[in-house]
Amino acid sequence: MALLCKAHMDKSFVAGAEQMATWQASIEWAIANGKKKPPQPEPSLFQKIKAGDNEVYVYLPEEYAHEAYFLGARYQRAEIPALTAIETMQGLADQLCLYELRLSEPFQVLQFLRDELSQSPVISSTGELP
Repeated sequence: MALLCKAHMDKSFVAGAEQMATWQASIEWAIANGKKKPPQPEPSLFQKIKAGDNEVYVYLPEEYAHEAYFLGARYQRAEIPALTAIETMQGLADQLCLYELRLSEPFQVLQFLRDELSQSPVISSTGELP
C-alpha cells in the first residue's frame, strides 16, 4: 500500500508540473488570440499505477493529492527550488505515512528529482542533498 501511495504522490507532482506547463502555454495562446483563458487544471485523486504486470487505480486523500499536484506546479513555475520541493513533498509523505498509513518508517518521495540533483556539481560538492 505504501509503495502505491508513493507512486501516486510522485505521479501527482509530475502531473502538476506537466499540466501547468501546458496550461501556461494555453493561456499565452488565448491572450495572443483574444480568446477566453482555459480553466486551471485540477489534480486527480486517482492515479493509474503499474503493479507487476497489471495496472491498478490508486486513491489518495484530497489534501495529499492536491498538495503534491500544486507543489509540482509551483516547481514548474520556478516558484520553489528543487530542494524545497523535495523537503515539502517529503514532509507531506511523512504525514501520510504517520497519520494515514500508520507506518513507523516513511517512504521517500521524488527519488527521480533527488537523483537529478545528486548529479548536479553544485549540490554534490556541498553534500546538501536530502
